[in-house]
Amino acid sequence: MDIPQIHSTSDADIGSMGQTYLVTGKQVALRHWREAPGEFSESHCRDYETVGYLLSGVIELELDGGRATLHSGDSWLVPCGAPHRYRVVESVVAIEATSPPARFGGRDAC
Repeated sequence: MDIPQIHSTSDADIGSMGQTYLVTGKQVALRHWREAPGEFSESHCRDYETVGYLLSGVIELELDGGRATLHSGDSWLVPCGAPHRYRVVESVVAIEATSPPARFGGRDAC
């Protein structure tokens, strides 16, 4: 039986893209983002699925040929292998979950 994890942000690791790693399980990982406005990121795809929730701010997301503007309270899904990029329009605070966990095996590296 697995022991439940309680994870304090004061003990959290910071990833190479500025993400704060929260709790990580066998099938899913949770991370926290704070990011200032900027230009579009380079288009990329990942070998994991990502779902996210925008706590505050505005993001433009280009995903598989379409573009959406996300506002506080909006959520998104980026399927595994889908080409995507984003631009922070207004400073954001967001939570994302990745499955399988992006933290292991270098999966969060650009």
